[in-house]
Amino acid sequence: MKKLILFICFCSLYLPLQGQDKNQIVIGSIESIQSKILNEQRDLWIHLPINYSPEKKYPVVYLLDANSQFYSVVGLINHLSYSNGNTVCPEMIVVGIPNTNRTRDLTPYKPDPIDPFIPPQMVEESGGGENFIAFIEKELIPYIESTYSTAPYRMLIGHSFGGLTVLNTLLHHTEMFNSYIAVDPTSNWAAGRLLREFQEALASEKSFENIDLYLGIANLEMEEDINEYLTDSTFITEGVRSIFEIDAYLKSQAPQKINYASKFYKNEIHPTVPLITEYDAFRFIFDFYTMKLSPRDWEDAEVDMAQKMETHYNRVSAKFGFEVKPDESLVNGLAYEFLGMNQMKKAGDLFHLNIRLYPESGNAYDSLGDFFAANKEKEKAIESYKKALSLSFQDYTKAKLDALEKEKD
Repeated sequence: MKKLILFICFCSLYLPLQGQDKNQIVIGSIESIQSKILNEQRDLWIHLPINYSPEKKYPVVYLLDANSQFYSVVGLINHLSYSNGNTVCPEMIVVGIPNTNRTRDLTPYKPDPIDPFIPPQMVEESGGGENFIAFIEKELIPYIESTYSTAPYRMLIGHSFGGLTVLNTLLHHTEMFNSYIAVDPTSNWAAGRLLREFQEALASEKSFENIDLYLGIANLEMEEDINEYLTDSTFITEGVRSIFEIDAYLKSQAPQKINYASKFYKNEIHPTVPLITEYDAFRFIFDFYTMKLSPRDWEDAEVDMAQKMETHYNRVSAKFGFEVKPDESLVNGLAYEFLGMNQMKKAGDLFHLNIRLYPESGNAYDSLGDFFAANKEKEKAIESYKKALSLSFQDYTKAKLDALEKEKD
């Protein structure tokens, strides 16, 4: 049985699973690259899906503020893509980017006019965001895509200053990512500039087609009436008012010009809002991904389940812009469910679908052999088990083959 890999190992670089201490649970590795653009070495926190295989291609999440966001986002994606059989979203590689100089990297420009409440050192350090995005585009993404098995789908997630970076990247480097999650962004940086830039971009011929944006908005104080803040004019409410202004404008433009959704979290404040925002964002962005089964699909033996699955994943592939196949274990598990329900046509069609999708899989042929054995087709079962053994020798397959051949004798 394949082992789950769940915890981050800070003290050493990643080792292959079979070489790890059995007392450790690992969710990622720490790597580093030398950036010529930023003139510094940058650490990367890399999470690979539990069943990562170079034979499969994975979408990539680029995560800002990895120091505080990595653990929860990795756990969320594993839960939605794998745990308990969930298929809310695809399995994804997560590339966490820890901070070196957060203010420098996550502010796209200096505040103008300069707000007297912003410390002078912060003003001095700010405005390096374009260099940081250049680092991601020209150094980080090429490194990840040459090192790992990646699909042509990227997501950017950021909170606070990171959310500001997310929105600025969407505006000025739109095609870098397919989807964007901005968590309670510092949208009042530079006195309304972000709203003006959205208005200019969406009024122009600039295209946001096939781009998804989700915006999470926190309360200033838990359970407080937001209307009091929106009618206020003091500095303390400027941030939340600016986010609501952007939100109202984007809602007025969606879905014609941008695929956009947002939510105000009345019971969350700035530090607590990321996880619930990211959960809701994944449900919004990947609302097309799960294959939904009705009671009839389970009960009616005449439903063509294999065709239903192929049609669904053709739609998913069209949405992503690249081929997406159902996971072998998903097809197999469903086939065994119908085998157990004695719905033999459904089961057989799904086992054969797995052979078409994964012709080099010994496990797929082993499972097909189980189907033929259950259906009293011994010759076909023997043929399938032999094929499985030729692809991947397993003791349990050999035992089943030997038992059938002994019956023949």
